[in-house]
Amino acid sequence: MKKLFKNPWFKLATNVYALIGVFFVIWMIFLDSNSLLIYFSLERKLSDLERQKSTLEKSIASDRKTILQLSDSIEMERYARERYLMKRKNEDVYLIEYTDTIN
Repeated sequence: MKKLFKNPWFKLATNVYALIGVFFVIWMIFLDSNSLLIYFSLERKLSDLERQKSTLEKSIASDRKTILQLSDSIEMERYARERYLMKRKNEDVYLIEYTDTIN
């Protein structure tokens, strides 16, 4: 029995400060509302949102460029013809679709 009391692991396991410290660490990692697990999930969401922000900023820049080009009536007509397949009166539009031959 005296060997048990002299064992350093037993002394550490019965130390009040060590037990409170272990409880505190477990509480902060798993149980707290600001736990480490929640922190990592929020960091992952933040990085996803930052990636989405950069892609949206790129699309906004391209849309602004398109809006500047559409201020000219000739460019607007070209855009409508290419994008929305619009045509003038007495004009025929033919669409050529290519089928993929690789199967």
